[in-house]
Formats: sequence, structure tokens, C-alpha cells
Amino acid sequence: MMPNHIHLIWRMDEHNGKETAQGSFLKFTAHEFKKMLHKEGENELTGYAVEAHNKKYEFRRHDSLAIHLHIREVAYQKLDYLHYNPLAEHWQLAKDPCDYKYSTVRIYMMGVKDFSFIKDLMEEF
Repeated sequence: MMPNHIHLIWRMDEHNGKETAQGSFLKFTAHEFKKMLHKEGENELTGYAVEAHNKKYEFRRHDSLAIHLHIREVAYQKLDYLHYNPLAEHWQLAKDPCDYKYSTVRIYMMGVKDFSFIKDLMEEF
């Protein structure tokens, strides 16, 4: 999780009805953002208001990028990007990848699993 966006690697087991996994995720998180902001006060939602026929609020840009990780090399390259992105000069969120709170890098470098829902990518290929 970055200050203004997130990076995820996920496995899709099957379609969720008519929606794609990405569509379901984006829809779910938008509803959760709206509920969270509504609890904080109606003024919190005004910054996300849009004039559209199908919605009142927009919580993200329309350039979500989904990349199919069909081979191990691509998956590992993306995993490295996720682990080292918080260290980038424009973010400076940590000096070492293991220090970034939301990273899975500790699984690979230290054998520490901070999040119960995370699977080792090496076991998926």
C-alpha cells in the first residue's frame, strides 16, 4: 500500500458471476471507502463527488493496470517491483524493504509472515 495507491498480486480461482475479479475488487473497495468517509462526516465525501448518471462519487482514476502473470519470471519481476517501490526516491517510505510495514518482503528475506492471508508466490508457480 502506497500513500495514494496499492499494488497487489492475486490469484483468480474463478469468475464472480458477470464481474471480473478486478471489477469486484474495485466495486467493493469503492463502497467501503464511501462508508468510511460517510462515518467521518458528509464533508469528507464532497472531494470525491462527480456529475455522472451512474454514480455520485469517484474514488480512483480510470487507469487501473492489471497485468497477467502467466510465467514465473514475470511474476517474480513484479514481486520485486512491489518490494522495492516503497524505497523509491519519490516515496522514501523506508530505507530497507523489510522496514516497510505493508510489504510481504519479510516472507522471502526473513521467513516472517506478517499477514495470515498472504501466500508465498513461489508456491503458486
